[in-house]
Amino acid sequence: MRFYGAGRGGGRSWKMGLRRLSSAVRRHLEDEGDWAFSSEWWGSASDDGHTVFRSFSAHGNGVVSVVAYPASTPAPEQWLAVEKWLQERKSDPTSLYLMQQPHCLAVPYLKSMVSVGLTTLASSSYDLSEAVLGKRSLKVLCIGHGGGSLPLFLASKISGATVHVVDIDPVVISASIQAMGFPSSTVKGKSGCSFTRPPDIDKLLWEGIHDRLFLYRCDAEDFIIENRNVYDLVFIDAYDGDDIFPYKLWDSDSLFLKHLKHRIHPLHGTVVVNLHSDSDLLTIDTRNNSPFESILPMGKYVSRICRAYKHQFGLAFAVSVPWLCNVTLVACRSELFGSGLQGPLANRNLVLSTLISKSYLVESAICLPFPCLEYIKRGFLLIE
Repeated sequence: MRFYGAGRGGGRSWKMGLRRLSSAVRRHLEDEGDWAFSSEWWGSASDDGHTVFRSFSAHGNGVVSVVAYPASTPAPEQWLAVEKWLQERKSDPTSLYLMQQPHCLAVPYLKSMVSVGLTTLASSSYDLSEAVLGKRSLKVLCIGHGGGSLPLFLASKISGATVHVVDIDPVVISASIQAMGFPSSTVKGKSGCSFTRPPDIDKLLWEGIHDRLFLYRCDAEDFIIENRNVYDLVFIDAYDGDDIFPYKLWDSDSLFLKHLKHRIHPLHGTVVVNLHSDSDLLTIDTRNNSPFESILPMGKYVSRICRAYKHQFGLAFAVSVPWLCNVTLVACRSELFGSGLQGPLANRNLVLSTLISKSYLVESAICLPFPCLEYIKRGFLLIE
């Protein structure tokens, strides 16, 4: 059976989706996280899914649940790997373990974060191709764990990547491991979680990818203050059960932002933030719009967050996410795009053209199953 981890959503009772193997006919699509499969992680009117994990969070996330939905069959090129895995079970029914497909990002906002984050990094002097081949290290921090799709994707696609993951909620960590197949051996320190998986199962399933993943149960602000690592990339996707992005993660006077500024590389360090829209798009007539039309769902609250990051790091831009009312914010040193920044329009054109010129490099180097250019152009806004 194959399981796909979806991203974390807002709301008091939030769900993490799974894809469950069924006899459904699979459409021929290169990207198994294509929106055409959205009913397999969000469900549909005719299928309520099957709840495989449900627990109450004491850290503001309300009821955390994982729901499984029937999924299409694996691609033919994956059948050999599935057969090998079945042989390893040695006909022991108790040795059935869940495993996420690390190459699959099943939610558009994750694709947006990866596209703009890696392309911004590639726009600097950092050699992303060398990191993909394992010839150069890439230090990544993910604040907010959810189902673990993002860290798994990065570690599997980039051989030189070491990914630290931070989440304050032990229930979220337990859900990702027990019900979504995230490797349990990645948990470091006191997590407040207990797991029954054999110690060697991750080695068998992940073939070393798990050795470059480090999952910490910790408050994000405490981790940033106490940690002394310098990161090339930082991804932030942290919301509570009320769909609120914590104030201390964007307050210009907070210890979090002040310390985060010194935790990213001084030349190419890049921060990527997932933001939920605070503007009402229901009044906009989108009947003739494509999913990638440039509509940026940004109200006053999200604008304040964007300006706070711009103030702290020097340069920031935002793009909208197709199919979802999300905004992806990117903050980095203004020097990353050279010394040609002059006026608002010239700055916007320079940054956007630089990103566009590097998008194909990112796609080819990482073998992305989706085109990142559309995610870069969509609703592009340089924060002033």
